[in-house]
Amino acid sequence: MVGRRKALLFSLCFFFLSLPCFSSLPSFQTLIPNSHSLPSASPISFQPDSESDSESLLGSEFESGSDSASSITLNLDHIDALSSNKTPQELFSSRLQRDSRRVKSIATLAAQIPGRNVTHAPRTGGFSSSVVSGLSQGSGEYFTRLGVGTPARYVYMVLDTGSDIVWLQCAPCRRCYSQSDPIFDPRKSKTYATIPCSSPHCRRLDSAGCNTRRKTCLYQVSYGDGSFTVGDFSTETLTFRRNRVKGVALGCGHDNEGLFVGAAGLLGLGKGKLSFPGQTGHRFNQKFSYCLVDRSASSKPSSVVFGNAAVSRIARFTPLLSNPKLDTFYYVELLGISVGGTRVPGVAASLFKLDQIGNGGVIIDSGTSVTRLIRPAYIAMRDAFRVGAKTLKRAPDFSLFDTCFDLSNMNEVKVPTVVLHFRGADVSLPATNYLIPVDTNGKFCFAFAGTMGGLSIIGNIQQQGFRVVYDLASSRVGFAPGGCA
Repeated sequence: MVGRRKALLFSLCFFFLSLPCFSSLPSFQTLIPNSHSLPSASPISFQPDSESDSESLLGSEFESGSDSASSITLNLDHIDALSSNKTPQELFSSRLQRDSRRVKSIATLAAQIPGRNVTHAPRTGGFSSSVVSGLSQGSGEYFTRLGVGTPARYVYMVLDTGSDIVWLQCAPCRRCYSQSDPIFDPRKSKTYATIPCSSPHCRRLDSAGCNTRRKTCLYQVSYGDGSFTVGDFSTETLTFRRNRVKGVALGCGHDNEGLFVGAAGLLGLGKGKLSFPGQTGHRFNQKFSYCLVDRSASSKPSSVVFGNAAVSRIARFTPLLSNPKLDTFYYVELLGISVGGTRVPGVAASLFKLDQIGNGGVIIDSGTSVTRLIRPAYIAMRDAFRVGAKTLKRAPDFSLFDTCFDLSNMNEVKVPTVVLHFRGADVSLPATNYLIPVDTNGKFCFAFAGTMGGLSIIGNIQQQGFRVVYDLASSRVGFAPGGCA
């Protein structure tokens, strides 16, 4: 019994270094290169086309048509699943291009802090100019399938912690991009309703547009890459695994253009009041979590949980910080980084400080792939890793990665450990979360990058395998290892 308890505490110490340990922390861990390869476009894990199809596929976990389930679990698929005609190398290249656009636009938004998501309306109705949300939608990297309207019409929706507005393409469509399902027609739904310009929902938009003829609320979201969606701000019923969530305020987009990928729209999971968690806090107790699998080594689907079941008992939590001028992003306090069991001297908490006017800081983001650190911190961390990995054969740089290795024909290698020290939650990353394959010839690269801006972003590659818990009721974010099992 004592031996098992000791082993358990050491295991927890390995992931969360704030617990006392029985022995010194490891400086190295093993990576098995041959077990990891560039992810391919794996089949979508679920594809119900009607409410009855959904019921037969998902079994009887919840009562059919329930309005009161306290927790809901959904599968997530990576956006690559909608590009089955591309090779793994092409998919990875596209992912890095999306990532670059997203990081640039998030950094622009964080620097300007212009407001939330929607624009001023001119006196004649419509919109005078767009407020950039800062996100490049290609943006959210994961999507799920849910029902919209009554009867429910099932569509794919991208989930994104960096966006607040829920929206989807709607008929009649003046200009719409190609999506994998028929475009939702609100005229065929019994529960669709436009929102009056004078309603509280419309007033929650930073500056709402108004159709002066119909006196109904309008929305417009413009993304950092030039993409945009415009239409009616309305309420509708969403169905998740046969569980209805009524009266969700969403954008019904009649003019949608840009670099959108396959899905019908976006389910915003940001920290703002109009995001899905912000609107449904009473239903799901302001809690949700996700676990993103390492697609280079597993074919299991990722998952998202809404409600009390989202909170893992072994998660270690760090407090959320508030940006006084921008409420969408999830800011946390990063105190330092360890490489090879030793704190990196050049990575001080002051480098990641969120100041009083909203500059700097660190956010957790599901739609960014590669973690970006303010450049002085990145250089210090990278140099420490290079010293620890000096026995590995170096390879040329690749794209944004400046520390790469030739691991071809190697069964296993020892690599320095990497630990992110958040306030209250010191998280030790598996080797596969920071040394990743970038081609099919055995080249692996250190999956961090520097940024010239003041904002640092913890991306989804580093989050893989952890259940990341957003407990908004307690204003905290948690990390639980092995959460995808």
